[in-house]
Amino acid sequence: MPRLSVWFVRTSLIYLLVGITFGALILAEKGTSYYPPIWNLFPIHIEFLLIGWLVQLAMGVAFWILPRFSTGRPRGNEKLIWSAFLFLNFGILLTIMQAWLSIAVMAGRLLQVVGILLYITGTWRRVKPHGA
Repeated sequence: MPRLSVWFVRTSLIYLLVGITFGALILAEKGTSYYPPIWNLFPIHIEFLLIGWLVQLAMGVAFWILPRFSTGRPRGNEKLIWSAFLFLNFGILLTIMQAWLSIAVMAGRLLQVVGILLYITGTWRRVKPHGA
């Protein structure tokens, strides 16, 4: 597995662990009402599981599994994909700061979109029919 895919997958697993933990705390609050402000973790829980875990895991596995080029760099411009990784993760971290910074959600989402567009740009040519 390429190092970049390892970073994507391991980072996604960290988001999964934290997101599930927050979800468990929220669920426990729903059942026993031990600390009502714990519901403030709900948007972070969703962000970590949907973008942090699901999207990032898919990106890491796709980078690893998509067909390699037969000449030149086998996975294309890896700097572009590293940039996508950084933009996506900074976007996630900025988005979860929404409780403290009102502009954080918009800026975070913008970074995430840029990261995903960079990823698409870097992998687009690798998506092709078998044998082509």
